[in-house]
Amino acid sequence: MMLARISVLKFVACVSTSLALAVVVGCSDDTGLAKRYPVRGTVKYNGKPVEHGRIDFIPAKAGEGRAAAGDITNGSYSLTTATKDDGALPGSYKVTVSAMDIDMSSTKGSAGGGQAARQSKEFAKVQKDAKMLIPQKYGNVESSGLTYDVKEQSNQIDIDLKD
Repeated sequence: MMLARISVLKFVACVSTSLALAVVVGCSDDTGLAKRYPVRGTVKYNGKPVEHGRIDFIPAKAGEGRAAAGDITNGSYSLTTATKDDGALPGSYKVTVSAMDIDMSSTKGSAGGGQAARQSKEFAKVQKDAKMLIPQKYGNVESSGLTYDVKEQSNQIDIDLKD
């Protein structure tokens, strides 16, 4: 009877240890980064959703943290630090938003020597001719005036840009 009780205790201990290891292993990822927290939100300009663009969260203090970014689609975004939509590390961030319409049809170029140079010149012209959908100041970390904190929780950060 005593032998059966010890075997049952060993079995329970093994199962408990295995479950604990599975939980620990299941909660981590292979990026080597600390836990990131979901960051989602909306971006509006003068009350209207920004159709498409990019949002960047840059650590407020240089050398602390890691940047996170996301694409803006139909006014909504979700941040990525290392893996798609994994969020951001907790902390304070300076934020930039850029949104423009670019016509890339003229950058296809023709095959042959010097194509890379022609495409580079074409690309520079396309960028120069791009239609800005929001004021350019929001695309620069020094002039955007946007700062937000990512907390150790799921974060909803809605941004309403103005002229």
